[in-house]
Amino acid sequence: MKAAATACVAVLALPLCLVLLLAGQENPAAGAGSAAGAPTRLARTDIPPAYLRWYLDAAQTCPGLGWNILAAIGKIESDHGRSTAPGVKTGQNSAGAAGPMQFLAGTWATYGVDGDHDGHTDRYNPADAIYGAAHYLCANHAGQGGRHLYQAIWQYNHADWYVHKVLDQAAAYATPTPTTSGRGAIAIKAALHWLGTPYSWGGGGPAGPSYGIAQGARIKGFDCSGLTQYAWAKAGIQLPRVAAAQYTAGPHVPRTQLRPGDLLFFATDTRNPATIHHVGLYYGGGRMIHAPQTGDVVRISQFTGNPYRERQYIGATRPSPSRTAA
Repeated sequence: MKAAATACVAVLALPLCLVLLLAGQENPAAGAGSAAGAPTRLARTDIPPAYLRWYLDAAQTCPGLGWNILAAIGKIESDHGRSTAPGVKTGQNSAGAAGPMQFLAGTWATYGVDGDHDGHTDRYNPADAIYGAAHYLCANHAGQGGRHLYQAIWQYNHADWYVHKVLDQAAAYATPTPTTSGRGAIAIKAALHWLGTPYSWGGGGPAGPSYGIAQGARIKGFDCSGLTQYAWAKAGIQLPRVAAAQYTAGPHVPRTQLRPGDLLFFATDTRNPATIHHVGLYYGGGRMIHAPQTGDVVRISQFTGNPYRERQYIGATRPSPSRTAA
């Protein structure tokens, strides 16, 4: 068992307590887990960039586990490693828990993970601790959501208040995900995984980020069409490499009928598709996920109402399995 806030652990350790607790809950973890969307402004402000990357990456090791659940636990346990309380950076707390995710030694021996691949599993190492937390939660079926997620968090610290605090914090950290299904949903999820990844001219493709060319030669990341090509490859559709060519890789969609995952295109001359220079994935609410330009990172941006984007918007497509890359 993993424990951090120890006052309630011994009192609530009996399985019967958990049964009674869950019996009074109606879908207690609704909206958490795999529905986690992009980091909110609060998340981007409050979570150190390295920690946010680890939360996003570690969640991928447990299908269905939201990155925001890991982030919420990291916030509550150690303020993302910033806490000066005993046991966060050195030593142990009064219950024997240690590190930014507050693992007991025995639990760590079973669930510890070498998250940064340095050859060691160290509960004080943030990458290891976060990956270890994902492993522990997944072993307790957190990826299945709902009551399973609730119970997995309860196993992390046997206290009802703790579970609710984690779920509340998780909700504050993630934007609501767009309502979609099918291939578009898969493409959106794939793109969200790389939020914060550097823009690299000519970088990225179906296999993920890569070093680019010219000004992107020393930067591992994505350019705009590399990101969309990757995202839709995860959805089982092969797109051409450049944005102008992707414009022909699916039926065109009226702006009033956009769905999350659709490709949005921007051109220097909106009367001439040959001048298309940028592409992004529609996220919902007038926003898109895209790799904007050199010096920037993969991000979610507003395009509806943005004068620059509105002026250059040429149209949208919905990639189709009946059309493949040339």
